[in-house]
Amino acid sequence: MSVSGAGPAAPGRDPGLQPERTRLAWRRTTLSGAVVAVLAVKTALHGGATPVGVLATALCCGLWLAFLRIAHVRIRTLAVAHRPPSLAPSLAAAAALCTGALAVCGVLLVL
Repeated sequence: MSVSGAGPAAPGRDPGLQPERTRLAWRRTTLSGAVVAVLAVKTALHGGATPVGVLATALCCGLWLAFLRIAHVRIRTLAVAHRPPSLAPSLAAAAALCTGALAVCGVLLVL
C-alpha cells in the first residue's frame, strides 16, 4: 500500500509516456503562439494600421514561424527516437528567445 493510502505503490515512472507528453506540450505551445500571432494581427489592424503596429505584427508572425520550426524539429525527434536526446541548448535558447520576444511585441501592440 502506498504512503497516501490510495492503493498499491506505483511500479515506477513509465519513461515511454514522457516523449508523448512532451510532444503534446510542444504542440500546445505552438498553438498558443498561433493565437498570439492572430491576436497581434487583429490588434494591429483595429483602429487603423500604424507602422509600429505592422512591424510588431510582422515580427510576431516571424517569431511564431521560428518557434514553429523549433517545435517541429523537437516533435520529430521525440517521435522517432526510442530514447530521445535532451533538447540542444541552442534550440532551448532559441525557443526561450522567441517566447520572450513575442511577449515584448505584445506589449508594443498594446501600448
